[in-house]
Amino acid sequence: MTRVDTKLASASRASLALYWVGRTLCVGFCRLWLRATVEGLEHVPRSGPFVLAPVHRSNMDTPIVAIATRRRLRYMGKDSLWRKPAFAWLLSALGGFPVSRDTADREALDRCMEILEAGEPLVLFPEGERKAGPVVHPLKDGVAYLALRAGAPIVPVGIGGSERVMPKGAKMIHPRKVHVVIGPAITAERSASGRVTRSARAEVTARLHDELQRLFDAAQVRAGA
Repeated sequence: MTRVDTKLASASRASLALYWVGRTLCVGFCRLWLRATVEGLEHVPRSGPFVLAPVHRSNMDTPIVAIATRRRLRYMGKDSLWRKPAFAWLLSALGGFPVSRDTADREALDRCMEILEAGEPLVLFPEGERKAGPVVHPLKDGVAYLALRAGAPIVPVGIGGSERVMPKGAKMIHPRKVHVVIGPAITAERSASGRVTRSARAEVTARLHDELQRLFDAAQVRAGA
């Protein structure tokens, strides 16, 4: 399979226009079908790289978080989706980039770094795979590592109600109320040496976990979940 560049998939007007069309449709659907509302938009940076870090309870979380910013968001996807050139271009134009599930995490982290170094926002779910229930599960430390290495802030996001919309294993998108709460950015400054220590990752990850639980609780209440 030909590797698809993980940087800006295409700087053409056509690809950017395609992203805007896709985002408009996603946000419109979420607002109409899911009655999605959002608070805390002032916490989302208007320029520069950042990591958007939502809780993860549904496949719908990916389109739902598009409501957080008008900036082009980048998402990680399994590389098998990029096998057909035309579809690969479409996915890349919509902000996706491929990562092989059969390779080490190092490759995925390097590809994510390319996105942040290009000054783009990156969406990563710190819980990893979809989870269930009202408690935020232990977080992977990849988000903290990337933020510390890139010197990029982490923007935590609580999504309330999405598990009722489309829980794991469901095929239908149910019209349930969704509410998104965006918290203040967690700063992650680079060390003078450029190294990311285990203790620094643990400290940032712990802060992120506590904040995600607070935001998730608030979002669930507002969504009536």
